[in-house]
Amino acid sequence: MEHALRDQRTAARGIDRGTAEKFCVLGAGSSGLTVAKNFRQAGVTFDCLERDEDLGGNWYFHGSTSSVYRSTRLISSKLLTEYTDFPMPGHYPDHPDQDMVWRYLRSYAERFDLYPYIQLNTSVARIEPAETSGWDVTLANGQRRRYRGVVIANGHNWDPRWPDYPGRFAGEVLHSSQYKTPDVLRGRKVLVVGGGNSAYDIAVESSRHASVTFHSLRRGYRILPRYFRGRPVDQGGEWMLRWRMPLWIRRLSIARVCRLAWQSYRVSSVDHAFFETHPAINGRWPLDVDRGAIVVKPDIRELCGDEVRFADGSRERVDLILYATGYKTSFPFIDVEKLNWRDGRPELYLNVFHPERDDLFVAGLIQPDSGQFGLVDRQAQLIAAYLQGLRQKRRGAIRLKEVKRTTGSIANGIHYVDSPRHLLEVEHFSYRRTLGRWIRQLKQT
Repeated sequence: MEHALRDQRTAARGIDRGTAEKFCVLGAGSSGLTVAKNFRQAGVTFDCLERDEDLGGNWYFHGSTSSVYRSTRLISSKLLTEYTDFPMPGHYPDHPDQDMVWRYLRSYAERFDLYPYIQLNTSVARIEPAETSGWDVTLANGQRRRYRGVVIANGHNWDPRWPDYPGRFAGEVLHSSQYKTPDVLRGRKVLVVGGGNSAYDIAVESSRHASVTFHSLRRGYRILPRYFRGRPVDQGGEWMLRWRMPLWIRRLSIARVCRLAWQSYRVSSVDHAFFETHPAINGRWPLDVDRGAIVVKPDIRELCGDEVRFADGSRERVDLILYATGYKTSFPFIDVEKLNWRDGRPELYLNVFHPERDDLFVAGLIQPDSGQFGLVDRQAQLIAAYLQGLRQKRRGAIRLKEVKRTTGSIANGIHYVDSPRHLLEVEHFSYRRTLGRWIRQLKQT
């Protein structure tokens, strides 16, 4: 009788309970796809909701929230990026471009028969806890559905972070999320702002199309080459991590690599050690600086009409400012307190598990110092194993339920530079090992 009355109240509010035994996976990008795949293999029923007309998320160049530009390539090598059970094609280069990555994601969805579970052109406006259990999901068209649980996998590189400088700029301003092709650079005086990989890539591209390219950096950054002795530089460091080499040895090793790679270029005013910032990997930028194609400038002090004044007192006339200044961690469809928000980000165990709820997870909320897809694949395996373990009352799941109440550090002894860029930073090797250890525990007990 009580259940019947509750169902009547729910129906009166227009909530569709036909999905009440399913999980809702938000997003069909690289994170949402691997959650869907692992849920399907584990027998966890779900709907995967994607706002665009095709899957791929950020890697779908034509998508409404895609932040990639046409020349985007993976920073990490394909071997350290790919999913755990779906290698990237052998004919792909070490660092595939955005179109190759998108086609890889489509092949992944086809290989594991995910398309029937993905609802395209379906945008979520709001999610909130149901009265008793589960979540009420409101779509952009006003439809409301009841779900057993939610996995947020919509990505965190879509809400641009704009800097706030004094003064006014009279020229054109773009964020890197709006930059798509170099046509906008051609023949212009361009200022690129930022110290991330997108900033370095765009500055290099600008140096080949703009009349002048300035690159404003708040500090000196350590730039790693893409290759060393014929191998991607990220693969070269894996053996030291496997052999548990101490951090100081790894720092000495990578410093030697950079000295050999950059014979003439020297970074000035570096205020941090190797690995204390997210890796900046670019094989061309130091060479372009050496030959004068990119002019490095300090931080911006003031915007002065068609000129920019920098911290060293110099001024330059600029036609276009391109801010490659990163993204805010944003989940506008859910109240921040529901995600245990602390200090600018959700405070979750392993950046995945809510400390109190067993029906709310986040996948892909990391910025690793290497490839992402395989790590999120392991996150998804762990979520699926946890849900199975709770149902079967396994000891490993009960243990994880206790442990996830405390977040703990996943930095593996590295103290990252205090900046918004590093709020989600993880050291990939130790993080991968922790995920693998939990997966084994949940499956064995």
